[in-house]
Amino acid sequence: MREPLVPLVPMSHTAHIRSHRKPRRNAPSLAMRAGVAGGVLSTLAVAGAAGSANAAEPVTQTLELPTLTADLATQVAQSADATQQTAANYELQAERDAAAAKAAKQAKADLADAKKKAEAKQKAEAARKAAAADAVSRSSARTVLSASASTSTNVAAPASGSVATVIAFLKAQVGDAYVMGGTGPNAWDCSGLVQAAFKQVGVDLPRVSQDQSVSGTPVSLSNVQVGDILYWGSAGSAYHVGVYIGNGQYLDAANPGKGVVIQDLSGYPATGAVRVL
Repeated sequence: MREPLVPLVPMSHTAHIRSHRKPRRNAPSLAMRAGVAGGVLSTLAVAGAAGSANAAEPVTQTLELPTLTADLATQVAQSADATQQTAANYELQAERDAAAAKAAKQAKADLADAKKKAEAKQKAEAARKAAAADAVSRSSARTVLSASASTSTNVAAPASGSVATVIAFLKAQVGDAYVMGGTGPNAWDCSGLVQAAFKQVGVDLPRVSQDQSVSGTPVSLSNVQVGDILYWGSAGSAYHVGVYIGNGQYLDAANPGKGVVIQDLSGYPATGAVRVL
């Protein structure tokens, strides 16, 4: 009887090599893993229940408060910086405005000072020219004085050259100022001028018009001569004096408005006259 044939199964070419698959875990290991997994699931279940319970309670958002507080602090700081910068700008502008105002004021003062100096210089120049012209005029007056005095047709010629000296001095002062109490050399009152004129020829007259009106020999106005002293008011209490220079004219320190001038006797007739030369 034939033996049954055993089928031959071809072997893999790697059959002689130990399998590379991981060995199956044993039962205790699997049980441990199952316990851990169960514990985790239980924890998740408890957490889920707690979450469901807490879902009914209102939730207060507190996480944004620090953020809002920080933003507010930043805004306050920025606002303070802006305010400080604005104040600094205003202060700087105020300083600039004050400096500009001070500079403008100083410029105005400098301009006014320069203008005053220019005016003073112009006045000084005008005074210098006037003085030069006056000197020329006085020199001319002295040159022609003797001839004009000696050729007068309305009065007798003076007895001596002393009168001509007096008249020359008086005419040289024409144009000077009138000042109460003035005795020269550039400002006079009426009696101060008469006293200085006669002093040129050695005659010492009193200082005031009241006394001068009674010095010398009284003469009538119809017989008045060149060099006679004319007075206005009563003799001994006269308020004004002058000197007759011929041709119906007299020379006096009239008043502050006129100064030393030559005037017509007809326009302001004298009260009396005295002769000292």
